[in-house]
Amino acid sequence: MMFSRRTDWNLAPNRLTLALQEALRQGSKILDLTISNPTRVGIEYNQSAVLDALGDPRALDYDPQPQGVRSAREAVAKYYSSVGDPHRIILTTGTSEGYSFLFRLLSNPGDEILVPKPSYPLFDFLAELDDVKLVPYSLFYDHLWQIDFHSLEQAVGEKARAIVLVHPNNPTGSFVSAQERLELNAVCRRHNLALIVDEVFLDYGHDGQVRPTFAANDEVLTFSLSGLSKISALPQMKLSWIAVSGPPSDRTPACQRLEVIADTYLSMSAPVQLAAPVLLEQRRSVQPQLMGRVRANLAELDRQLGQQKSCSRLNLEGGWYAVLRVPVTRSDEDFAVELVRSRSVLVHPGHFYDFANEGHLVLSLIAPQEEFRVGVQHLLEFANQT
Repeated sequence: MMFSRRTDWNLAPNRLTLALQEALRQGSKILDLTISNPTRVGIEYNQSAVLDALGDPRALDYDPQPQGVRSAREAVAKYYSSVGDPHRIILTTGTSEGYSFLFRLLSNPGDEILVPKPSYPLFDFLAELDDVKLVPYSLFYDHLWQIDFHSLEQAVGEKARAIVLVHPNNPTGSFVSAQERLELNAVCRRHNLALIVDEVFLDYGHDGQVRPTFAANDEVLTFSLSGLSKISALPQMKLSWIAVSGPPSDRTPACQRLEVIADTYLSMSAPVQLAAPVLLEQRRSVQPQLMGRVRANLAELDRQLGQQKSCSRLNLEGGWYAVLRVPVTRSDEDFAVELVRSRSVLVHPGHFYDFANEGHLVLSLIAPQEEFRVGVQHLLEFANQT
């Protein structure tokens, strides 16, 4: 075969996808409790501001700047407030590209990156494409999710190069605590590791408190990833970034090497870069709408959970998702497949996110409220009948 091993994936649709396709063919109206696209959940945008910003006439000039145009990087530095130097910002077309840049910066083929489980299933594909090996470390649940530092230490081998964090985690909604941050820095110093911190949901703390960003972490070499996709609910604009922090002896060469990597891939879309200051400002109107939706759906979920006893939800601190505990009468995948077939409700089974045990479902909290209410009602009726 002419194709590389790194693309030797099983491309057959999974059972849940097949069940969904069949339900749609039969004309069923699906109650989608997995939706993550903020542009399709009824959020109101300032259309004129967004579209006018994309019409900057300077975009007609090709001015390739590897790290990104300065005005865009200054807007990102201003967003952080604690990162005043735009030279520490590298723009990318998405956090996926940011991960790829960092895997190539830090790792030789076959080197190891430590990743949390449960967490978002994107990392496997990126690691295969970039010829690095993922080594999991565990999060454990005790009223809130926490890092299992014994598991983390056990995961560090001779080829380990970095620890990936998701802050707050997707889908568990858990932030890295101040004590965990201290311990993580100590682990990195002890083993000469970098931190890669995905902060796309950082602004969505459910208690309204502002959590500290790792972009100000000067203890060890740290790369903080974020972008417009979640911050301003504009995933189609394809503007993300890497904020580099840490001791200058590590930070400076990291930025220099990242500039070469970014230059090799050529600079991103000029209209989006020039619009970045305006697009980032959209967060001030968009985030309150999304948090209002999250809080309303979470309250509705708790109301319905309080009317029965077989299902419960795990505590969460931030993000757009909730994790349900359901009776282990079958695998999570079987549960999700039967739920689509019998009730036309779509949820994610826990194994999509590498939960260690069965009995977990993941629900989006940004779904339209009435759709969410009815979907949860059908879900709980199904769970309590089986």
